[in-house]
Amino acid sequence: MTDQKPPVRPANPRFSSGPCAKRPDFSFKQLETALLGRSHRAASSVARLQEVIDRSRALAGIPDDYKVAIVPASDTGAVEIALWSLLGPKPVTVIAWEAFGQDWVTDTVKQLKLTPEVRMADFGKLPNLENIPAHNDVIFTWNGTTSGVRVPDADWLGENREGLAICDATSAVFAQDIDWQKLDVITWSWQKVLGGEAAHGMLVLSPKAVARLESYTPPWPLPKLFRLTKDGKLNEAIFAGKTINTPSMLAVEDCLYALKWAEEIGGLQAMMARSNESLAHITDWVARTSWVAFQCADKALRSNTGVCLRFDDRSVCALPEPEQRAIAKKMVSLLEAEGVAFDFGGYPKAPPGLRLWCGATVAPSDIKALLPWLDWAYSQARA
Repeated sequence: MTDQKPPVRPANPRFSSGPCAKRPDFSFKQLETALLGRSHRAASSVARLQEVIDRSRALAGIPDDYKVAIVPASDTGAVEIALWSLLGPKPVTVIAWEAFGQDWVTDTVKQLKLTPEVRMADFGKLPNLENIPAHNDVIFTWNGTTSGVRVPDADWLGENREGLAICDATSAVFAQDIDWQKLDVITWSWQKVLGGEAAHGMLVLSPKAVARLESYTPPWPLPKLFRLTKDGKLNEAIFAGKTINTPSMLAVEDCLYALKWAEEIGGLQAMMARSNESLAHITDWVARTSWVAFQCADKALRSNTGVCLRFDDRSVCALPEPEQRAIAKKMVSLLEAEGVAFDFGGYPKAPPGLRLWCGATVAPSDIKALLPWLDWAYSQARA
């Protein structure tokens, strides 16, 4: 720890976990071609929306026979559409180890009135993934944005599942290696790894999920925004750029440029490499720093996007939780005042600590430059 301010500052101080930093080359000039004032039903607008779908499919490596749609209300909307449209005919297992996974528990239990098997773990840990019945529908997050814990792979889902695997992958897609063939529903939002604008989600369905939609009618009412079928068949138009509601064509243009940037830097492998490099910088720093530790102790399960840190200084850990949160809050305010780092406080429901977004739009060099500033801010906050 030191009282001296570090000599190097991050070039971009934005480390928020959502909305996330824009890609490094972002300029409003890139959005001048947006189809503003045009109907989203116009042929040119639909073509732009279809281009988002096509580029997303290619960049992420989504199988050709999976359906991809743009849906309202970000990742949350995409997950809600899936849960309300697909659940009911089979038993359900919900796996939760962070805040958003707990939301899906609430949906299934309190809103849909189902009686799922619920497997939960504290922040920083992963629940037991063994022996999940093959006939159950399974709901889980691939990467826990609020806990810093991700599943190591999808092998635990087994082969030839009867039930659907429904995966909230918003902070994993484009940053982690997703095993698409083992998943039936996958969701994410533009505002995470792509650094796009909020309020738009992506919904991917396997052939098995489509078959469920076409063979099952839920017993509860479905709002218009949730309806994926028409006359008992999949509404193919939704998966061809004709969105359920009106999208922002400005956000569409921004997403397209983010996808093009990802392609230009080397595609999915380059995106993952940037996140992994940022995590490596933090890992080296934590190893030599006495006051901080990862929220996730198991490095095999540690997120490379929402990297969550906790206090490891014995004197601080002995303090009541409100006082620990006050230290973290003070660190955030100090670095915001310096213009060094914004919005890196831990999730409010998580244990006291910090959270650094390391998705591909954050330069690994900025993460490296930030770390000495965290030492400085901690020293000042403790004083």
